[in-house]
Amino acid sequence: MEKAKEKQPEVLLEGKELKKTFRTKEKETEALRGVDFCLYPGEVLGVVGESGSGKSTLLRVISGVEPPDGGTLIHKGKDYLGSAPRKTGEFLQILFQDAAGSFDPRMCMERSILECRRGKKDPERMREVLRMVGLTEDLLQRRPGQLSGGQCQRMAIARAIYSGAEILLCDEMTSSLDVSTQAQVMEIMRQLKEEGKLSAIFVAHDIALVASICDRIMVMKDGRCVEEGRTKEVIRCPQEAYTKELIESAGKQSME
Repeated sequence: MEKAKEKQPEVLLEGKELKKTFRTKEKETEALRGVDFCLYPGEVLGVVGESGSGKSTLLRVISGVEPPDGGTLIHKGKDYLGSAPRKTGEFLQILFQDAAGSFDPRMCMERSILECRRGKKDPERMREVLRMVGLTEDLLQRRPGQLSGGQCQRMAIARAIYSGAEILLCDEMTSSLDVSTQAQVMEIMRQLKEEGKLSAIFVAHDIALVASICDRIMVMKDGRCVEEGRTKEVIRCPQEAYTKELIESAGKQSME
């Protein structure tokens, strides 16, 4: 008797043939040239590539900040192409490189976090979220300028979790942090993943950083996905010369 095939989980988020061109008087730049991707529940998908590869544009298109020129975006089987950020914010949140800049400098942290749920206050949930990211309640009354870069990034993660979003879009979220703070933030992300509380697309130019947390890696170059696969497979047996260059520059042994 044939063994039953293992059921594949349903796709949480999906993009098909996504295209985006930026135009100026001098030139046109094709930032996305027919990019496909899929994200499964509880998975972290890494998107890696050099500056100008299209990885950050991909996140902006997924979030609704930038409308694509073509393609399809699907969340849990439903097309959401053309939805405004306010609508997409119900199921996804972006974590930016400049965490402090993502907060209103006039607001205390508590008010900024509450805004993501339209002011709905749940003190117990707030305490739980702060515990998850290793912060104390007294920091809620401070403004962004009164926190360190690492504290601001942790607050940004706390806000995203408190919002109830299913998906985090992480855009170079650790690149502006020092090495020790970067390690602390990455440890928080790993803990969330281990607890089954993280589905994310993690964008970075550092393939070693991506390999440390991601289940799959998608390599982008000149607006296209040139390679995609399970992290270990891509690191051990890269198929594209460009991927090999990224791995060699990072040091293959440090990623295995």
